[in-house]
Amino acid sequence: MSSLEDHITALEDEIRKTQYNKATQGHIGRLRAKIAVLKLEREARAKGKGGGSGYSVRKSGHATVGLVGYPSVGKSTLLTRLTGAASETGAYDFTTVSIIPGMLRWGGASIQILDMPGLVPGAAKGRGRGREVLSVVRSVDLVLFLIDPEHTDFTALKTELEGAGVRINTRPPKIVVTKADRGGLTVSSTVKLTHLGGGLAADIAREFGLHNGQLVFREDATADQLIDVLAGNRVYEHAILAVNKCELLSPAQREALAVRLLEFHPRFISAKERIALPDLVEAIGHALQFIRIYVKPPGEEPDMDEPVILRRGQKISDLLKRLPTELDAGFKASQVWGKSARFPGQTVGRDHPLADEDIVTIVVQRGVRAGS
Repeated sequence: MSSLEDHITALEDEIRKTQYNKATQGHIGRLRAKIAVLKLEREARAKGKGGGSGYSVRKSGHATVGLVGYPSVGKSTLLTRLTGAASETGAYDFTTVSIIPGMLRWGGASIQILDMPGLVPGAAKGRGRGREVLSVVRSVDLVLFLIDPEHTDFTALKTELEGAGVRINTRPPKIVVTKADRGGLTVSSTVKLTHLGGGLAADIAREFGLHNGQLVFREDATADQLIDVLAGNRVYEHAILAVNKCELLSPAQREALAVRLLEFHPRFISAKERIALPDLVEAIGHALQFIRIYVKPPGEEPDMDEPVILRRGQKISDLLKRLPTELDAGFKASQVWGKSARFPGQTVGRDHPLADEDIVTIVVQRGVRAGS
């Protein structure tokens, strides 16, 4: 083959021509592994050449939401309605040629909304500056898919994100990979593997150059899930879906779309007519899973008026990043009152996960005052 792209295209064509069944699943799995390895090589070459020009986005606020959709579905109008940010709009494709940020306030949290150029088929392969747009999508905290009555092929949008290594509304597979210098490759599992039998798991690992080490499966993973883990560059993001310009849909059309997109519980809105926008804002806020943490200086009352906004699952270490740097530098321990504590005032370390409305005192080395 004359290029990586030719090789990738040939392998993709072979997969399309191969009927999927139990007898061919191993062959298809190995082909997908080869494609993943080639794509990693393509990314490495692009970085070595500087990667071309991309979009530079300065993240701000407590979380970032990316508007993802086809051209001309109303992303710019929605950004203006939600945040007041000026984003050029027009009834033609590719109006937005850069990333336009805006800020939305919700429940004490600041949410950055990014209006991005519309995705087109082949975006993951670079069409329409797709790779630059998708690189920004990989960095957001929530994807807001936006479609309209003329652009309802949501599956194609999701496929473009998957092609860029973005996994939507799922979690990383429970697969542990351990590399070694010698001893060969062993595969073990705590469950029965129904998709990776016949040595397929080891074959896929070897495509990635893993010849010595161990694979441990703690779930009945598929070949694609194993490839994701071995590739090591996948991101797992939550997403919600809104159908814009809902005033153009008949009740029957709206019901049909709701059924077809049931998995994502679509919100029907109109940015232009300001229909159901408050409901969408609530959906964004809840999807981001914010928690409020109240800081209590030693011997004083907690500041209940100005909580520190974090995300569910974040820890004391994340809280320290939002506090004066001397508290992090002088950190000794912390005391926690609230849902995450086994008992009031429990002493915990940096790795302690916090819960909504926890009260925290930072205990520091002598000479540093917590809460200052």
